[in-house]
Amino acid sequence: MTPLRLGYLYGFGAYLLWGFFPLYLKLLRPAGPLEILAHRIVWSVVFVALLLAAMRSIGFLRALARRPRALAGIAVAAALIAVNWGTYIYGVNSDRVVETALGYFINPLVVVLLGVTVLRERLRPAQWAALGVGGLAVAVLTVDYGRLPYLALTLALSFGGYGLVKKRLGLPAAEGLFVESAVLALPALGYLGWLTLNGDAAFGHVSAGHTVLLVLAGAATAIPLLLFAGAANRLPLTNLGMIQYLAPILQLACGVLIFHEPMPPARLAGFALVWVALIVFTVDAVRHTRRTRATARAKTQTPALAPQ
Repeated sequence: MTPLRLGYLYGFGAYLLWGFFPLYLKLLRPAGPLEILAHRIVWSVVFVALLLAAMRSIGFLRALARRPRALAGIAVAAALIAVNWGTYIYGVNSDRVVETALGYFINPLVVVLLGVTVLRERLRPAQWAALGVGGLAVAVLTVDYGRLPYLALTLALSFGGYGLVKKRLGLPAAEGLFVESAVLALPALGYLGWLTLNGDAAFGHVSAGHTVLLVLAGAATAIPLLLFAGAANRLPLTNLGMIQYLAPILQLACGVLIFHEPMPPARLAGFALVWVALIVFTVDAVRHTRRTRATARAKTQTPALAPQ
């Protein structure tokens, strides 16, 4: 199998798992969102530690310990991903899967906005148009909900910020996830201990199947991230960007078709505006990439002038 085909296989695998993740989270009830989040963190550490031990990659910790700025960046990334995970779990288990899907639809637009505000990047006209349509979509959805779609915005901003920090850190997927989860593991264990002492823990008190599902939350977190890393290393960024819409499409389908969440006309109009913004954004990205490649090819094919 060629690296490109393997990249597509990894990419589709990652986004399919993320797309159907609401179905898994629903199975973890009656555990509350914070308990689920704590188990997700703790078992992620265990799963990735075993994986790194099998890969004999534990030695990276010694090198990382000598980089205090990198450790500070990892702490920021850990806080952002904890907010993202916790918000998503809360959204799914409070029957707001549609709004969580919206968060991942608008995430690419938030990433562009972060590029302008944080990295001082200059946008092309089509990108400005996509941001404008995305802003209009948020306004329409605010009117429909009677409030800001704060779950969607929190998910998009936290994941966009997480991606920005991760890009600057440049850590491999497994190693990065291990350290981020390890940073959060102590408070997570403390919270689980407090729940157990007060008799409020669902872990071990619902059924054997429920306990196993909570333990498997670590693998369910790590596997899609590792598949995504494999895809990112093999696919062009534009191709990977096209595949990323698979996850929120599947999440939206779960919310509407399986969980029967409402989708009134005004909400549908807001989502339609988001999709228009994404189409403009994606078409512009594809055209820009093709022009850049064509220019690069033209430069390499232009014969050098013979010396006079």
